[in-house]
Amino acid sequence: QVQLVESGGGLVQAGGSLRLSCAASGRTFSSGVMGWFRQAPGKEREFVAAINWGYISTRYADSVKGRFTISRDVAKNTVYLQMNSLKPEDTAVYYCAADPDTGYGASYRAGAYEYWGQGTQVTVST
Repeated sequence: QVQLVESGGGLVQAGGSLRLSCAASGRTFSSGVMGWFRQAPGKEREFVAAINWGYISTRYADSVKGRFTISRDVAKNTVYLQMNSLKPEDTAVYYCAADPDTGYGASYRAGAYEYWGQGTQVTVST
């Protein structure tokens, strides 16, 4: 049973930074992708960033490019999302997702992921 547990969310002022963590247990990922998605109230879940586990390829939504950085620690089976220059529109519940079989090409699609965390709230105040 794979479990993904997010942490690091919270309340921050606009312009501030947060680092989200997603620890995976129940399986050691050596392939596939892990990603971050977010969902704001009244909106659909949207792609934020993804990383190819084996080759360290990354991709980002246009809205976060240059501000967010996704990375992973193989030894800890953990993925991180460093979020800088946060804006009020970044406010959302952030979800970690993983799939051992999905390729980089599909990593922006929520439907491509089998495993999901419970989410962590990020609130950016003005």
